[in-house]
Amino acid sequence: MHDVTFDCMGARMRLLADGADDRAVAAAQALLHDIDARLSRFRPDSELARLNADPRATVPASALLRAAVAAAVWAAERTGGLVDPTLLDPLEQQGYARSLTGRPRLPLAPALAGAPPRRPAAARGDAPWRAIRVDNAAGTITRPPGLRLDTGGTTKGLAADAAARVLAGADRFVVDCAGDLHVAAGADPYDVAVGDTGPDPVFLRVGAGGVATSGLGRRIWSGPDGRPAHHLLDPATGAPAWTGLVAATALAPSALAAEALAKAALLAGPAGARRVLARAGGVLVHDDGTVERVGAAARPVLRVRRADLVAA
Repeated sequence: MHDVTFDCMGARMRLLADGADDRAVAAAQALLHDIDARLSRFRPDSELARLNADPRATVPASALLRAAVAAAVWAAERTGGLVDPTLLDPLEQQGYARSLTGRPRLPLAPALAGAPPRRPAAARGDAPWRAIRVDNAAGTITRPPGLRLDTGGTTKGLAADAAARVLAGADRFVVDCAGDLHVAAGADPYDVAVGDTGPDPVFLRVGAGGVATSGLGRRIWSGPDGRPAHHLLDPATGAPAWTGLVAATALAPSALAAEALAKAALLAGPAGARRVLARAGGVLVHDDGTVERVGAAARPVLRVRRADLVAA
């Protein structure tokens, strides 16, 4: 069995595979590093950074960049604009202009105590993401000049799904892209430990598909006004969203879909999150630490195999 952990995309990643050959595992790892190098907004020479800096309305783009932007637009459509890839300017204004790796973070409890009253996030009324066009036949991306994109979250899900295709010959495997998982276990499912649920972990049994967690806990800092800030913005205001949830985990057919649903659930707040996760299921962690199973995830996990735990 292969069990490889490495740093990529500013986080820890893991490839867990039974019955895969060494070359496939190495290729999957190399693919993730390549996606990071080409799509990171923190690398000025990346394809995404060059797109954001280009003054033209229509820009030639590689197949990878087109796929990443198309995935981001799909997530916006799927979530009614809650997952919005056009919030890079307000995100940088909140203090997230460079990677948080090695930078001081704020603990969750005092951040929650200092946060404003809770309310669900909402989509932007002007929906600038609707002006983005990906033309695969022409090999171009069109968007209004000056509209800068942040595809970071959806790129993790897209990357997990892409690495899964490389490992498709394995008997069973998990690709963990910093909490966005693609699982293929068939009749011998994995028990996935959901993160941010406190001292008593919650487990989800997953045989195939995607699992993703969106949460505040690891990315809270002191904003330019001295108040707690984090990376999950309310599209309607451009400010950090404090919705009454600190984490949301979603199940879906793919890691990309799970990533979009998890972020939308957290932004929607408790009542909205139950609707977002009703079909495939998921787990919510409330501000007070209460853990709530939703939909299909409300079914209890009957068996836990410690050797198979994968942190979400």
